[in-house]
Amino acid sequence: MIQRLKSHVTTVGAISLVSLCVVLPFFKYGIPSGHDFEFHFNSWIEVVDHWKQGVWYPHWAALAHYGYGEARFIFYPPLSWTFGALLGIVLPWKLVSGAYIWIVLTLAGCSMFALARHWFSRRDAIFAAIVYAVNPYHLVIVYWRSAMAELMAAIYLPLLLLLVLRSEERGPRIVVPLSLLMAAGWLTNLPAAVMMTYSLGLLALCAALRSRSFRPIAYCSTAAIVGAALAGFYLVPAYHQQTWVNIGQVFGPGVRPQDNFLFATSDDLDHNRFNLLVTVIALWVIVTTAAALVLSRRWGNRMMWWLMAAWSVFCTVLMLKPTLFFWMRLPELRFVQLPWRWLLCLNLVFALALAMALRRWWLRGLICAAMLGVVLLVGHRVQPPWWDTGADIREMVENQHEGIGNEGIDEYVPAGADPYEIDQKAPLVRFEGTGRDHIRVEKWQSERRDITANTDASGKLILRLFNYPLWRVRVNGRLVKTETTAPAGQMVVPVAAGENHVRIRFIDDWARTTGFLISACALVALLLWFFISRKLSLSPFRSKPTLRAEAPV
Repeated sequence: MIQRLKSHVTTVGAISLVSLCVVLPFFKYGIPSGHDFEFHFNSWIEVVDHWKQGVWYPHWAALAHYGYGEARFIFYPPLSWTFGALLGIVLPWKLVSGAYIWIVLTLAGCSMFALARHWFSRRDAIFAAIVYAVNPYHLVIVYWRSAMAELMAAIYLPLLLLLVLRSEERGPRIVVPLSLLMAAGWLTNLPAAVMMTYSLGLLALCAALRSRSFRPIAYCSTAAIVGAALAGFYLVPAYHQQTWVNIGQVFGPGVRPQDNFLFATSDDLDHNRFNLLVTVIALWVIVTTAAALVLSRRWGNRMMWWLMAAWSVFCTVLMLKPTLFFWMRLPELRFVQLPWRWLLCLNLVFALALAMALRRWWLRGLICAAMLGVVLLVGHRVQPPWWDTGADIREMVENQHEGIGNEGIDEYVPAGADPYEIDQKAPLVRFEGTGRDHIRVEKWQSERRDITANTDASGKLILRLFNYPLWRVRVNGRLVKTETTAPAGQMVVPVAAGENHVRIRFIDDWARTTGFLISACALVALLLWFFISRKLSLSPFRSKPTLRAEAPV
């Protein structure tokens, strides 16, 4: 027992040490300010503020669009912003990004080790885990994209393959962990969840064909459905309210599938440079993976090799422009947005294939050096990373705490509102009408606003707040119907002459309640499945215990 514990500690230590090397440049250059860095960083600060105000599940990002807000937390999955906020509670904000990346890369490596250890020796499994943790696309995410939620989804992919490979052995018992894994995908990152769903379907089909049994398809289909149901408390409101926001902005120029295939170009030079960077890295990964799979074609576990080969071909093909027809027509595939995102899955095969094909450590070292060299080369010659200093981080934190806010994301703005028409210096509340007025803001929290307005005549209060259907407004205890300014989309509250106590709250609607009921029912069903499957006689479904297979020398 003690020996096994020491072995696990050593393994995790090796993976975490290499993952730490990824964030060491932060101490010299600052924090990489990739495409999504400000979005995630500001979200973490907002969530901490919500918790301090007693809102345990945030809905409204109050400081987006410089204080006018947006429905960000309804539509963006909760796991990544919850984890970032928890780190923000215990660490200085300038360390949160680095700690987040280090922990997630370490967990991704441990996940790969759990997969590889079933078929590799411990040393080979550690090698696969380290390569996966710091693979080229993860480095692109860290230094150029700052896609924190997508990076977290990398933790789940090795476990996805592991569970499919064990579906014949474990039978119906595989449904419970696989359902939880799929739910985690939906609650982490929507593009990654879509990729996981399509990958699960492909892997289940290949496993069924290899084993000549429909059981893998049945188990995986059940898990996909139950997993989505477990995430119902998030998915149902997001689906129901998508017409309430400018969600179509997710398919704007530059983020559409047709703009992001390998070798794609546009009129945006910055976009072209980044796409060239990703294309070069993708080509290196594709060629290296293909060569490693060919060299390891006689690997002992044929099921695993065929699943990896099919998955790698599937990912590669979807990164090429001739597949645009499928991107536009297959269910929800377009929500992946960026075809080269399939590198997230391909790099799993890349790490495993290298461990299979390369038995000599000097060859492994050479490949790892080449991998790092390719990333450094494109980073130097094509598109250098952007960096934020400690002063930049302090300014972002101060802008949030002082109410200045941030730029926000267009797709989460209420439908009909134009965030480019707002007045960033507008007061929190102003009176529009005749006569004198005295306005006192008693509470101005993220999802709660209390205002007292004394006016000589009836009129309207114009708030520095985008109007959204889930805002409920009461004036002197009476529910009132708000209006909306054009084109900015600000909330307008009608008031009568005299003293008006205005109470504004963000509420949940029937969709959230329905989503929680669906999640609760799915959880109960999963628990019943767990206990029943343990009692079932699994002997007709059991296969012989899996043997570790070493690659031919």
